[in-house]
Amino acid sequence: MQLTDKILLITGASDGIGRATALECAKDGATVIIHGKTVAKLELLYDEIVDAGYPEPIIYPLDFEKITPEDCDTLSETIDKEFGKLDGLFNNAGWLGASSPVQQYDIKLWHRVMQINLNATFMLTRACLPLLNKASHSTIVFNLDDKDTAYWGAYGVSKAGLRSFMAILADELESSPITVSGLIPGDVRTNFRTRAFPAEDPTNLTTVEEVAKGVALLLSEKGAASHGKVLDLDDVVQTR
Repeated sequence: MQLTDKILLITGASDGIGRATALECAKDGATVIIHGKTVAKLELLYDEIVDAGYPEPIIYPLDFEKITPEDCDTLSETIDKEFGKLDGLFNNAGWLGASSPVQQYDIKLWHRVMQINLNATFMLTRACLPLLNKASHSTIVFNLDDKDTAYWGAYGVSKAGLRSFMAILADELESSPITVSGLIPGDVRTNFRTRAFPAEDPTNLTTVEEVAKGVALLLSEKGAASHGKVLDLDDVVQTR
Protein backbone atom coordinates (compact mmCIF):
# COMPACT_ATOMS: atom_id res chain seq x y z
CA MET A 1 0.00 0.00 0.00
CA GLN A 2 1.31 3.42 -0.96
CA LEU A 3 0.98 4.97 2.52
CA THR A 4 2.29 2.09 4.65
CA ASP A 5 4.09 3.29 7.79
CA LYS A 6 3.27 6.93 7.02
CA ILE A 7 2.15 9.24 9.83
CA LEU A 8 -0.49 11.67 8.59
CA LEU A 9 -2.32 14.50 10.36
CA ILE A 10 -5.78 15.20 8.94
CA THR A 11 -7.61 18.28 10.19
CA GLY A 12 -11.38 18.47 10.13
CA ALA A 13 -11.67 14.68 10.17
CA SER A 14 -15.03 14.61 11.96
CA ASP A 15 -17.10 14.89 8.77
CA GLY A 16 -17.11 15.01 5.00
CA ILE A 17 -13.87 15.08 3.04
CA GLY A 18 -11.67 14.89 6.13
CA ARG A 19 -13.44 11.81 7.45
CA ALA A 20 -13.35 10.05 4.08
CA THR A 21 -9.67 10.93 3.67
CA ALA A 22 -8.81 9.49 7.07
CA LEU A 23 -10.50 6.23 6.11
CA GLU A 24 -8.84 6.12 2.68
CA CYS A 25 -5.37 6.83 4.06
CA ALA A 26 -5.78 4.28 6.85
CA LYS A 27 -6.88 1.72 4.26
CA ASP A 28 -3.69 2.54 2.34
CA GLY A 29 -1.60 1.70 5.43
CA ALA A 30 -1.12 5.07 7.15
CA THR A 31 -1.42 5.84 10.82
CA VAL A 32 -3.78 8.81 10.81
CA ILE A 33 -3.96 11.48 13.47
CA ILE A 34 -7.57 12.56 13.28
CA HIS A 35 -8.34 16.11 14.34
CA GLY A 36 -11.70 17.71 15.03
CA LYS A 37 -13.52 19.52 17.79
CA THR A 38 -16.26 16.93 18.40
CA VAL A 39 -14.83 14.00 20.35
CA ALA A 40 -17.86 11.75 19.83
CA LYS A 41 -17.51 11.97 16.03
CA LEU A 42 -13.78 11.27 16.22
CA GLU A 43 -14.46 8.25 18.41
CA LEU A 44 -16.91 6.86 15.84
CA LEU A 45 -14.27 7.32 13.13
CA TYR A 46 -11.66 5.68 15.34
CA ASP A 47 -13.91 2.65 15.82
CA GLU A 48 -14.61 2.37 12.10
CA ILE A 49 -10.91 2.41 11.25
CA VAL A 50 -10.01 -0.15 13.92
CA ASP A 51 -12.95 -2.42 13.08
CA ALA A 52 -11.82 -2.45 9.45
CA GLY A 53 -8.42 -3.78 10.52
CA TYR A 54 -6.48 -0.66 9.50
CA PRO A 55 -3.62 0.83 11.59
CA GLU A 56 -4.87 2.24 14.88
CA PRO A 57 -5.47 6.01 14.55
CA ILE A 58 -4.76 8.75 17.06
CA ILE A 59 -7.55 11.08 18.19
CA TYR A 60 -6.53 14.69 18.73
CA PRO A 61 -9.48 17.02 19.47
CA LEU A 62 -8.82 20.73 19.09
CA ASP A 63 -11.15 23.69 18.52
CA PHE A 64 -9.72 25.84 15.72
CA GLU A 65 -11.76 28.83 16.86
CA LYS A 66 -9.90 28.86 20.19
CA ILE A 67 -6.55 27.44 19.11
CA THR A 68 -3.35 29.17 20.21
CA PRO A 69 0.29 28.85 19.11
CA GLU A 70 0.91 27.02 22.38
CA ASP A 71 -1.77 24.46 21.50
CA CYS A 72 -0.06 23.86 18.16
CA ASP A 73 3.34 23.48 19.81
CA THR A 74 1.86 20.92 22.21
CA LEU A 75 0.43 18.95 19.29
CA SER A 76 3.80 19.01 17.53
CA GLU A 77 5.59 17.88 20.68
CA THR A 78 3.09 15.06 21.17
CA ILE A 79 3.60 13.78 17.62
CA ASP A 80 7.37 14.08 17.98
CA LYS A 81 7.41 12.03 21.20
CA GLU A 82 5.10 9.37 19.76
CA PHE A 83 6.46 9.05 16.21
CA GLY A 84 9.53 11.28 15.80
CA LYS A 85 8.29 12.66 12.48
CA LEU A 86 5.27 13.58 10.40
CA ASP A 87 4.92 12.37 6.80
CA GLY A 88 1.90 14.39 5.77
CA LEU A 89 -0.51 17.14 6.75
CA PHE A 90 -3.91 17.60 5.14
CA ASN A 91 -5.12 21.12 5.90
CA ASN A 92 -8.80 20.41 5.48
CA ALA A 93 -10.66 21.97 8.41
CA GLY A 94 -12.84 24.94 7.50
CA TRP A 95 -16.09 26.74 8.17
CA LEU A 96 -18.55 28.46 5.86
CA GLY A 97 -19.67 31.21 8.21
CA ALA A 98 -22.50 33.05 6.46
CA SER A 99 -23.54 33.95 2.94
CA SER A 100 -23.92 37.71 3.20
CA PRO A 101 -23.09 40.95 1.39
CA VAL A 102 -19.86 42.50 2.65
CA GLN A 103 -21.58 45.68 3.79
CA GLN A 104 -23.85 43.61 6.04
CA TYR A 105 -21.30 41.00 7.14
CA ASP A 106 -21.11 40.66 10.91
CA ILE A 107 -17.62 41.70 12.02
CA LYS A 108 -17.36 39.16 14.85
CA LEU A 109 -18.39 36.39 12.45
CA TRP A 110 -15.76 37.60 9.95
CA HIS A 111 -13.06 37.22 12.58
CA ARG A 112 -14.29 33.76 13.55
CA VAL A 113 -14.17 32.51 9.95
CA MET A 114 -10.69 33.96 9.44
CA GLN A 115 -9.50 32.38 12.67
CA ILE A 116 -10.78 28.92 11.79
CA ASN A 117 -9.99 28.84 8.08
CA LEU A 118 -6.78 30.84 7.86
CA ASN A 119 -5.11 31.73 11.15
CA ALA A 120 -5.47 28.29 12.73
CA THR A 121 -4.17 26.60 9.59
CA PHE A 122 -1.14 28.91 9.57
CA MET A 123 -0.34 28.25 13.24
CA LEU A 124 -0.73 24.49 12.93
CA THR A 125 1.30 24.26 9.72
CA ARG A 126 4.09 26.39 11.17
CA ALA A 127 4.28 24.17 14.26
CA CYS A 128 4.41 21.00 12.14
CA LEU A 129 7.18 22.08 9.75
CA PRO A 130 10.06 20.77 11.92
CA LEU A 131 8.33 17.36 12.10
CA LEU A 132 7.72 17.31 8.35
CA ASN A 133 11.40 18.10 7.79
CA LYS A 134 12.36 15.00 9.77
CA ALA A 135 10.74 12.68 7.21
CA SER A 136 12.65 11.57 4.12
CA HIS A 137 9.73 12.86 2.06
CA SER A 138 6.65 14.61 3.41
CA THR A 139 3.64 16.42 2.04
CA ILE A 140 1.32 19.29 2.89
CA VAL A 141 -1.98 19.34 1.00
CA PHE A 142 -4.38 22.28 1.27
CA ASN A 143 -8.11 21.88 0.67
CA LEU A 144 -8.75 25.00 -1.42
CA ASP A 145 -11.71 26.68 -3.05
CA ASP A 146 -12.21 29.44 -5.60
CA LYS A 147 -15.02 31.64 -4.35
CA ASP A 148 -14.44 35.30 -5.24
CA THR A 149 -17.97 36.25 -6.26
CA ALA A 150 -20.80 37.97 -4.41
CA TYR A 151 -21.89 36.82 -0.95
CA TRP A 152 -18.98 34.44 -0.23
CA GLY A 153 -17.60 36.99 2.22
CA ALA A 154 -15.11 35.80 4.81
CA TYR A 155 -15.10 32.25 3.46
CA GLY A 156 -14.02 33.38 -0.01
CA VAL A 157 -11.37 35.73 1.38
CA SER A 158 -10.00 33.09 3.76
CA LYS A 159 -9.71 30.54 0.96
CA ALA A 160 -7.91 33.09 -1.22
CA GLY A 161 -5.55 33.65 1.70
CA LEU A 162 -4.93 29.92 2.01
CA ARG A 163 -4.09 29.72 -1.67
CA SER A 164 -1.50 32.48 -1.28
CA PHE A 165 -0.16 30.85 1.89
CA MET A 166 0.23 27.58 0.00
CA ALA A 167 2.09 29.27 -2.87
CA ILE A 168 4.43 31.16 -0.54
CA LEU A 169 5.14 28.02 1.47
CA ALA A 170 5.82 25.97 -1.67
CA ASP A 171 8.31 28.58 -2.87
CA GLU A 172 10.08 28.73 0.49
CA LEU A 173 10.27 24.92 0.77
CA GLU A 174 11.36 24.24 -2.80
CA SER A 175 14.73 22.81 -1.70
CA SER A 176 13.33 20.89 1.27
CA PRO A 177 11.94 17.33 1.47
CA ILE A 178 8.43 18.79 1.83
CA THR A 179 6.00 18.81 -1.09
CA VAL A 180 3.30 21.48 -0.90
CA SER A 181 0.21 21.43 -3.10
CA GLY A 182 -3.42 22.47 -3.15
CA LEU A 183 -6.57 20.66 -4.25
CA ILE A 184 -9.82 22.26 -5.37
CA PRO A 185 -12.29 19.38 -4.97
CA GLY A 186 -15.12 21.08 -6.85
CA ASP A 187 -18.77 20.42 -6.06
CA VAL A 188 -18.78 17.70 -3.43
CA ARG A 189 -21.65 15.95 -1.65
CA THR A 190 -21.11 17.16 1.93
CA ASN A 191 -23.15 18.73 4.73
CA PHE A 192 -21.01 21.82 4.20
CA ARG A 193 -22.19 22.02 0.58
CA THR A 194 -25.81 21.44 1.57
CA ARG A 195 -25.70 24.43 3.94
CA ALA A 196 -24.35 26.62 1.14
CA PHE A 197 -26.77 25.32 -1.54
CA PRO A 198 -29.82 23.83 0.24
CA ALA A 199 -31.91 23.52 -2.96
CA GLU A 200 -29.25 21.65 -4.93
CA ASP A 201 -29.69 18.02 -6.05
CA PRO A 202 -26.82 16.18 -4.29
CA THR A 203 -26.98 13.14 -6.55
CA ASN A 204 -25.09 15.04 -9.26
CA LEU A 205 -22.16 15.94 -6.98
CA THR A 206 -18.75 14.30 -6.51
CA THR A 207 -18.61 11.94 -3.54
CA VAL A 208 -16.28 12.48 -0.61
CA GLU A 209 -14.78 9.06 -1.28
CA GLU A 210 -13.62 10.15 -4.74
CA VAL A 211 -12.04 13.28 -3.29
CA ALA A 212 -10.37 11.21 -0.58
CA LYS A 213 -8.66 9.04 -3.18
CA GLY A 214 -7.22 12.15 -4.79
CA VAL A 215 -5.98 13.50 -1.47
CA ALA A 216 -4.40 10.16 -0.58
CA LEU A 217 -2.50 10.19 -3.85
CA LEU A 218 -1.21 13.70 -3.21
CA LEU A 219 -0.13 12.67 0.29
CA SER A 220 1.85 9.76 -1.10
CA GLU A 221 5.27 10.01 -2.74
CA LYS A 222 3.47 10.06 -6.10
CA GLY A 223 2.34 13.56 -5.20
CA ALA A 224 5.89 14.98 -5.30
CA ALA A 225 5.41 16.16 -8.90
CA SER A 226 2.57 18.43 -7.73
CA HIS A 227 4.80 20.74 -5.68
CA GLY A 228 3.56 24.31 -5.86
CA LYS A 229 0.53 23.41 -7.94
CA VAL A 230 -3.17 23.98 -7.34
CA LEU A 231 -5.00 21.05 -8.88
CA ASP A 232 -8.59 20.24 -9.70
CA LEU A 233 -9.74 16.75 -8.78
CA ASP A 234 -9.77 15.74 -12.46
CA ASP A 235 -6.07 16.65 -12.70
CA VAL A 236 -5.27 14.34 -9.80
CA VAL A 237 -7.39 11.49 -11.12
CA GLN A 238 -5.48 11.57 -14.42
CA THR A 239 -2.18 10.99 -12.59
CA ARG A 240 -3.26 7.76 -10.92
